[in-house]
Parts: sequence; structure tokens; C-alpha cells
Amino acid sequence: MERRVEQPRNPDRQRRAQRAVLGGVAVSVSLGVVKLLAGVLGNSSAMIADAVESFTDVVAAVVVWGGLHVSARPASERHPYGYGKAESLAAVIVALLILGAGVAIAVHATRAMFTAHDAPAPWTLLVLLLVMLTKEALFRALRAEARRAGSDALHADAWHHRSDALTSLAAFVGILIAVVGGEGWQIADEIAALFAAGVIVSNALRILRAPVRELLDAHSPDLALEAQRIAGEVEGVRNVEKVFARKSGVSHYVDMHVWVDPAMNVQRAHELAHRVKDAVMLAIPDVEDVLIHIEPDSRREGGASQRDASSPS
Repeated sequence: MERRVEQPRNPDRQRRAQRAVLGGVAVSVSLGVVKLLAGVLGNSSAMIADAVESFTDVVAAVVVWGGLHVSARPASERHPYGYGKAESLAAVIVALLILGAGVAIAVHATRAMFTAHDAPAPWTLLVLLLVMLTKEALFRALRAEARRAGSDALHADAWHHRSDALTSLAAFVGILIAVVGGEGWQIADEIAALFAAGVIVSNALRILRAPVRELLDAHSPDLALEAQRIAGEVEGVRNVEKVFARKSGVSHYVDMHVWVDPAMNVQRAHELAHRVKDAVMLAIPDVEDVLIHIEPDSRREGGASQRDASSPS
């Protein structure tokens, strides 16, 4: 069947995801400024590193918003499959930004360990407590929206906020030890920053998996099996095989081979293919399009020469 150039089926979810990202940007900018000032005035290298991580949130959110904006564009003659890959690309960039932030924090903390300095100010603990609560709430809100939208990029952005919360938690523990321990315990501030860096790098590598799989058109077996079942229930379909499904942005695309009566004329086969496509897209709203290849079923009824379903003529 020929692919039709049309508007994506789920623009509302993409717009909601974009609004969620912009809300995260506003929060990250505010918290980044607060942490940077508190880190400088309160003499905490862990908090300064935490502020740097917050500012990467802003850059990452802008990248995600751009990816969602591009992926929401309708398919065109030049890009008949749409622009869904832009979202996956944005997710990869976000993960790399998180990875870079983790490495930068580790370098900064390592240098500070070999530099004499005073313990952080006790009041910085209150600032970090406020930051942690805010970032954790933002993470949970964005993760829920990412699940509703089926967006890898928004999911990556949500975990970026969780990474920021973990960085703040590590800084909180480090500053608390340095303040309570007194002279000689200042290094706890830097050790906390190193721990946070390790967590951030680990999160970045985990986040990378899903968008990379999507960019490489990895198969979605569960969705493919469901599409195969639905197609097989359409009247006139004798067999369904070679069903493949891939994800692009918030949508999925399905390809399948459908066996029909070999005596069926082209017009009837064409109509049957459309019924199969409509049935799959109605039952699975995330499916943007279904490409169907018609196969004549030349098996002999009940004979030993009947072909296996995996070997069409």
C-alpha cells in the first residue's frame, strides 16, 4: 500500500510534552542561580558543581524542546516518514550533556580535594533541602508526562532532573559531614561531589539505550505481535507474517505480509489491505501507519505439500 503524507495522529501529546519541558526550564534556571550563589557565598565546591549540573538541565531542556518541536511537524514529500527521529536525536544529545556534566563535576571535585579551604556554611543545607524537594517533584511530573506521551526525549529530560536531585542529595550529605565533623572533614564536600558524578554518569549511559535503539530502528516485538493478532482477525485474511514494528518519536510504524485468496482480484485485495490497516490503527492508537504487502496463499488444502506459514510463495 502507498504511504499517505498526513498530519501526525497525536499532536496534542507532543504539545503537552513541549509545555512540560518549558516549565522545567524555568525551574532549572531559578534553582541554578540559587545554588551558584549559595555555593560561592557558602564556600561549597559540591554546591557549585551542583549548580553547573542545573545549568546543563537548561541546555538539555532547550534541546529536548527543539527535538519535540521538529518531531511534531507533519510528514512532507521530502520526509514522507515524518520527523520523529528528531526526538530520539534530542534524547541522545541530552544524555551526552548529562555525561559531560558528570565528568566535569568529577574533575572539579578532584582538584578541590588537593586545595586547602574552609568548611561550607551550615545554612547551605537548607538551600539544598529546598532544591532536592523541588527537583524530585519536577522529575516525577515530567516522568509521568513522558509515559503518557511515549516520549524518549521527555523521559531523558525527566531523568536529568532526577540526576540533579541526586547531586544535591550527595552535596547535602557531604556538607553535613563537613559541618558536623569540623576541622579535617572539609574533604567530605568533595567526596560527595565525586559520588554524585558517578551516579550522573551511570544515569547518562542508561538513558542513552532507548533513543539509540530507536535511531537504529530496533524491532518492537510486543507491538508487532499485537498488530499481527489484530490483522489475522480481519475477514478475508488467511495468514499474517513478517510483521515488524519500529518506533519514531511518539509513534510506531508497522510492516507486514498478509496472505489472501490467490483468486482475489486486485481491487478486493486493495480493499482488504485497507481494512487491515484501519483495524490495526484503530486498535493501537500509537501506530501512525501500516505498510502491507499482499501475498497469494497458494497452499493446498490439507495436503502434505502445504507450505509453512514462514515460507510464502
